[in-house]
Amino acid sequence: MPERPLLLFPEPESASRTKRQGGPGGYYYPSHDSQGRRLSPIFQNLQIAFRQRNIEIQQSTAGIDPEQVLIIETIGSVEQFANAVRKISGLEWLGEIEVDEIEPNEYFYADDKSKKLKGRLYLILSNYQALQEMLNLWTRYTKNPNMVFRHGLTKFRDVFKCLKDIRRWSVEDRLDESGIIECWQKSLIHFPDDVKRFEIELWYRESSFKRNQSKNRLESIINQAGGQIITECTIKDIRYHSILAELPASEIENIIRTKDTELVKCDGIMMFHPVGQMSVKIIDLNESSDTSILDEPKETIDKPIIGLLDGLPVSNHHLLKNRIIIDDPDDWAQYYSVKSRIHGTGMASLIINGDLNNGQDLIKQPIYCRPIMKPNNFNSEECVPDDILIVDLVHRAVKRIFEGDDGEEAVAPSIKVINFSIGDPSRQFNSSLSPLARLIDWLSQKYNVLFIISAGNSSDDILLDISKDEFLRKTEDEKSKIISKKILQDSRNRRLLSPSESINAISVGALHDDNSPDNCNGSLYNCYNYSFPSPFSPFGNGYRRAIKPEILYSGGKQPLRIPVISQGNLKLEYPRNYSGAPGNKIAVPDPLGKLNKTAYSRGTSNAAALISHNCAVCYDTLQNIFYNQGNPTDFEEYSSTILKAMIVHGSRWGKVAEKIRSVLQENDKIKEKNWIGRWIGYGVPDIEKVLDCEKNRATVIGYGELGDGNAHIFKLPLPPSFSSLSGLRRLTITLAWFSPISSQTQKYRDASLWFEVKNNDRIDSNRVDADWNTVRRGTLQHEVFEGDVASPYSYDENIEIKVNCRNDANKIVKPIKYGLLVTFEIAEDIDVEVYEEIRSRIATTTTIQIQN
Repeated sequence: MPERPLLLFPEPESASRTKRQGGPGGYYYPSHDSQGRRLSPIFQNLQIAFRQRNIEIQQSTAGIDPEQVLIIETIGSVEQFANAVRKISGLEWLGEIEVDEIEPNEYFYADDKSKKLKGRLYLILSNYQALQEMLNLWTRYTKNPNMVFRHGLTKFRDVFKCLKDIRRWSVEDRLDESGIIECWQKSLIHFPDDVKRFEIELWYRESSFKRNQSKNRLESIINQAGGQIITECTIKDIRYHSILAELPASEIENIIRTKDTELVKCDGIMMFHPVGQMSVKIIDLNESSDTSILDEPKETIDKPIIGLLDGLPVSNHHLLKNRIIIDDPDDWAQYYSVKSRIHGTGMASLIINGDLNNGQDLIKQPIYCRPIMKPNNFNSEECVPDDILIVDLVHRAVKRIFEGDDGEEAVAPSIKVINFSIGDPSRQFNSSLSPLARLIDWLSQKYNVLFIISAGNSSDDILLDISKDEFLRKTEDEKSKIISKKILQDSRNRRLLSPSESINAISVGALHDDNSPDNCNGSLYNCYNYSFPSPFSPFGNGYRRAIKPEILYSGGKQPLRIPVISQGNLKLEYPRNYSGAPGNKIAVPDPLGKLNKTAYSRGTSNAAALISHNCAVCYDTLQNIFYNQGNPTDFEEYSSTILKAMIVHGSRWGKVAEKIRSVLQENDKIKEKNWIGRWIGYGVPDIEKVLDCEKNRATVIGYGELGDGNAHIFKLPLPPSFSSLSGLRRLTITLAWFSPISSQTQKYRDASLWFEVKNNDRIDSNRVDADWNTVRRGTLQHEVFEGDVASPYSYDENIEIKVNCRNDANKIVKPIKYGLLVTFEIAEDIDVEVYEEIRSRIATTTTIQIQN
């Protein structure tokens, strides 16, 4: 035990939640007459197109009731519109999507007429009769704006007022944003004669009969085109229905050329997606080296608390031996040569040992490893196979961990953290959550497990605006700023990769930092000689503009290659498959059979794995605290949510943000905060600060569960000796939970928790770092308050932290578990025993409660 261990709050006081105020309005909408003139032709054209498509379907498929998907686009939103939709027979609610960055026009604008607007897309399935009833409502409304709508349909009037457009879900919607066309084109170049596999995501239907009907019709179309369905997956809780199919190359060429086949016009299809895109390059091991092994790690009898879903590791590597439990129910090991087991070996090494250059201790527990990738011999990659739907695979893998398969026992129910260091480059996050992110959100809450996910790597070459000669004449600081600005300008193409947008997971970006020797020479160039977001680390925000990625951590220094010959503007290249320094030092396989090989690698994958390593370290700390100060049963129930808060709690923007500010040179402080938050989230965590306390710093842990409308109040005693003293004081608060989800709604998150601070004026501190509003949009709120002005308070004063809970997207069925960390610290040069004074007052409070 450390000299000053973290403390536990006494049981909190119960209270009612604070009522939150709604946001301001300020949008201007067209007049009733303008809406009628503007939209009536659109409705008429929609009706004609609907009729023509229905005739086309009935001619090709006998006995089917044609249905089509409508997109209703509004400026602003209409809450509870889904209930009105369900009142019309033949309409089925499919979901809603929030839309940002809508250009204002003469009809729709804000108080500031140049300000971009926000709106919603409502997705509705309709047959012809239901469309007619909706059009009748519209026609009557255009004639009489004061008409009385039938009971339950009044929301249609509100939609008509703010309606911007209404149209059918189109072929372009199914194809253009998914990257499937580019994937097909590339595949046809390299493998022109092979069949092409792809995912077809269907609109999720509430009725199993309707789902089967959609699948059967799709299967008929695919078979007629010479293809077949390989597998199907339906997961009700995330409203997911998808099919893995294949078609001949000739049919794919036809789709690319005309986009007019029966398949792409099929109204049951939401999107086409590539498969087998979640992959990692197999690095060149020529730069690997032997490492000395002093003692073979002893076999551990502890149960695993970290799970790894990745490639297959080399389990008998000297750095991993006796520390890995491999679960390979599909026998994928038979496909894996030793030399291909690179990514899983590297991630396992980082989780177990940390970065080998840092000399960290091994974690106490073994890790559980389930391979979800295989080697692809065509392009030297480890990848998710193209005969499996990744959502289905991850669902089965996690279910097996906690429930087992087909009546068998759970294989690793002790798991508290699952590391997922793979991203899908074909699915950059763009306002809508991917099915895999929805799955991870659902699994997190269902099994009370924390996912640590890499934010994804952006490895496109960086094209500068100056020539090689001009670049080389710049100072090192000037070169770094030039590179940073180009990356910033390209942020639209450097977004989070699925599934890192998950709201319940911790997503990790990469810091250009490590303890390796800097071997950059020749054409290799170290773009930053200070800690800065790695050139491959992506930009957030997350869903509904929440903080994403939450944190940055060491992902290795990424060298860039300056071409020997460069004409025109200089293009900086990412070295492919390079395994030399700099970078994070990891264990790697050796084709010749040696079991002590190491190499260097870089990526957000590494950063996530290192955070998982630290989760294991924090777990041990928490376990000691609960077994010595608290209730071991509570530890098992709440450790995952407390870990989620704990791993972020030491995060600050710090010097990294200062460097970003020098690049941004932004006068608007709100915009500046937004850009910094998108780049580094809550900042870089200082893990050491959350493992114990110091004389000048006390960290206190709280936890509990709350239902809708309820709140808990925690009281942090202020150190009496600090009253009226000037000098730095900092209050850091982190709240974390796992929310149930409602996939069919735009709000998505069922449970909204947030804290507020009372009596903060007693220490005269103000918010720093992330924006106070943005931090409340996800499932982790982390805020830092600082001040340095003397503020008097009485001996028995407390700072009150109130944790509130309310339902958001849907009703809260079960109370929501949460974890809370609160740290109060003062400057080291102030001679006040902060820890001891807070500890003694908490102990007194606990004693009084026990006596009562």
